[in-house]
Formats: sequence, structure tokens, C-alpha cells
Amino acid sequence: MKRLLPLAVLASLSYMAPSHAALFDDDEARRAIINLRTELTPRIERLEESSRGQLELSNQNELLRTEVSKLQGQLEVLLHEIDSLKQRQRDFYVDLDSRVRKLETGPAAAAPEAQAPVADPAAESRDYEAALNLLKDGKYKDAQTAFDQFIKRYPRSAVQPGAHFWAGNAALQSKEVAVASNYFKTVLANWPNDPVAPDAMLGIANSQQALGDVKASHDTLKKLVERFPESSAGKAAKQRLARKP
Repeated sequence: MKRLLPLAVLASLSYMAPSHAALFDDDEARRAIINLRTELTPRIERLEESSRGQLELSNQNELLRTEVSKLQGQLEVLLHEIDSLKQRQRDFYVDLDSRVRKLETGPAAAAPEAQAPVADPAAESRDYEAALNLLKDGKYKDAQTAFDQFIKRYPRSAVQPGAHFWAGNAALQSKEVAVASNYFKTVLANWPNDPVAPDAMLGIANSQQALGDVKASHDTLKKLVERFPESSAGKAAKQRLARKP
């Protein structure tokens, strides 16, 4: 009996050994998971922070592109306004010189001119500028109405081509595409050599595109490049044609 006791003890110890080993392995695994988690958490946080930064940068870039596009539109309006004012100033001096010459010929020659109504240059300038400001502020319907009133009120104005062109742009922005096209066509029909004529032609192409007449728009762009190759509108048309199949 005494000989059997040590053997029993050894047998029991042999059965206990695997359970202790398994417990040891579980503790090691837990420590490894904790260590891995501790190591990965800062990395994940840095990645998330980097992603947020990239998203914020992308949003800022989109806002900047929108602002640049808006500023380009305003610049285009201002450039056309400057050209129109320069032309109007030249016409004003020519008209003034003509009036002075008629006065110098004597009262008899000046009498018929005195009977003709003379537009107020200051009022004309204010009305045109007011219509342009409405357009720049994005009040397209009001701008179209203002340009219509200007066209009727000052039929002999030197900026009639510009008034028709900007009225067309306002109508196009208001989705009145057919009306816009008529304004642009009036510019080409009555003032084919005016500085605004190439832009009016581009406006016709845009109107045709908006109406779904792709072929007519393409043909108008080709004519624009042929007729006004050095104008900004002609260069824009050339780029658009290059992108088309």
C-alpha cells in the first residue's frame, strides 16, 4: 500500500500539468492582445485624424473653386462694362464735337438739333450700372427687366450691344433659353463687329446646347472660331470643340 501511494501522487500531478499550461497560455494571449491593442490605438487615432484633415482640406478646396468661379464671372462682367464705358465715352466725344460744329455754323443750323430730345448721360450711366449690379448680385430676373427697360429708354445708347448681351445672360440664368438666344442673335444682327459680338455668339451656342440641339451648338462654335479666333470667346469655343469626339 505504501508503495502505491507515491505512484498515485505522480499520476495526479501528471493530470494537473496540462491545465496549468493552458492557463499560462491564456494569460500570455491576453497580454499579447492588450499590448497589440495599446500599440494599434494611437495609430488608428492618427489615421482618423489624418482622414479628417484630408476631408477638411477637400472641402476648403471646393469652396475655393466655387469662389474663384464666382470671381471670374464678376471679372468678366467688369471687363465688359469697362469696354462698354470706353466705347460710350468715345461716342460721347464724337457727338459733342458734332454738336459744337453745328453751333459754330450759326443759329439756323442749330435750331433743328435743339428740338430733338437729348438723353441725360448721367441717368443713362446710372441705369446701366444698376442693371449690371443686379446681374452681379445674382438677381437675374430683375436684371433682365432692368436691361429691357434700358434698351427701350435709350435706343441710341452706345452700350445697346452690351445691354442686349447682358439681358441674354440674365435670361439664360433664369432658364429662359429661347429668350436669351433672341437677345444674342440681336447683337449679331445689329452690331456684328462690336467687342461683345463673339461672346453673344458663344451665348447662342450655349442656348442651343441647353435646348438639346447639340449639332447646332457645335456648328455655332466652329463659326465662332473661324470668325473671332483671337477673342476670349473664340478660344473658349476652340477648347470646347477639342474636348468633343
